[in-house]
Amino acid sequence: MSLKFGAFMAPFHGLGEEPTTVFWRNLDLIEWLDVLGLDEVWVGEHHSGGWSQIASPELFLAAAAERTRTIKLGTGVVSLPYHHPLTVAERMVQLDHQSRGRVIFGMGAGVAPADAHMLGISVGDQRRMMAEAVDALVPLLTGMEPVTRKTDWFELRDAMLQLRPYTKPCFDMCVASAGSERGMRLAGQHGLGSLTFAGRPGMPDLPLANLWEAAEDEAAKNGKTVDRSKWRVAICIHLAETREEAFAQVRPGMSRWYREYVRDTFGAPATLQEGREIDECAEQQTVIIGTVEDAIEAIQRLLDESGGFGTLLVNTHDWATREQVKHSFELLARYVVPHFNGSLEGLRASQRWVAERKDDFAAQAKEAAQAAAAGRS
Repeated sequence: MSLKFGAFMAPFHGLGEEPTTVFWRNLDLIEWLDVLGLDEVWVGEHHSGGWSQIASPELFLAAAAERTRTIKLGTGVVSLPYHHPLTVAERMVQLDHQSRGRVIFGMGAGVAPADAHMLGISVGDQRRMMAEAVDALVPLLTGMEPVTRKTDWFELRDAMLQLRPYTKPCFDMCVASAGSERGMRLAGQHGLGSLTFAGRPGMPDLPLANLWEAAEDEAAKNGKTVDRSKWRVAICIHLAETREEAFAQVRPGMSRWYREYVRDTFGAPATLQEGREIDECAEQQTVIIGTVEDAIEAIQRLLDESGGFGTLLVNTHDWATREQVKHSFELLARYVVPHFNGSLEGLRASQRWVAERKDDFAAQAKEAAQAAAAGRS
């Protein structure tokens, strides 16, 4: 299975930056990822906290679709409890048409308690509400029969999509899983793809292999199958020419993000030592910071530990400067991606074939040159 690569963008930006330019910078980065040939980019939905200001990933990705050619555009994720399933389905189908089939529908329960609070939703109800929404969305998007369904927070009466997906029979759908089996089990229940975070700085996560086992177990119980090629795994990555440069580039920004957002805004326990946040994360293998060789080794470890997955997503932050982030992605695309997707195999085989016969070819060239010279004399 050839590994694909992409980016997951919440996106997070520190307080103090002019918010309108943030949209432009994010679109500019996505254009660069498209130029580099990355396969996917995912953009999140957030409504509070100040550090992430994209409220509608579909609206943002519609703009990205106009600026790019081939990169697939994933919602990372649509928080299902915040929306009526019919309008969610219609927005995704419209984006599928506007992008000419480049959509991936990522869905989740919503991660920020403040978002749910503003919408009058109990945090304890979000997982149930997400499951109820998925139960409605799958037949809406993949079936042709009217859908009638009633819960305590939405109702569908003979609901059908007048506009069917551009992608036939339907675009990929993925359920997010952050630190637990619940999302993986929901994906397995419906035979959907999944999006998993392999490492979240300062936060414990279940081993990837255990998460996949949960998806397979739930799929078997429901007569479904799950496909590893539809499994996306996200982890923070930053690369530079040397390990020392890579750490120096991200240390101040990561420390600020962890203190001001994770601890002081989001309220997560401060488990990382101040000033050594990035070092401890690297030791815990919840980030990949270093050189191309470091990245290849760490990604291979993730593949071995998990049993394999389809796409590696770079969990993207503003820890380094814009130029350094773009250069990190360039190193990834030029030297890491070819190691895993097989694109160098033909070139290497051709080089070996020519090298093994170089003496014969040189002799033939010399003989031809001598014959040509003799003919002129």
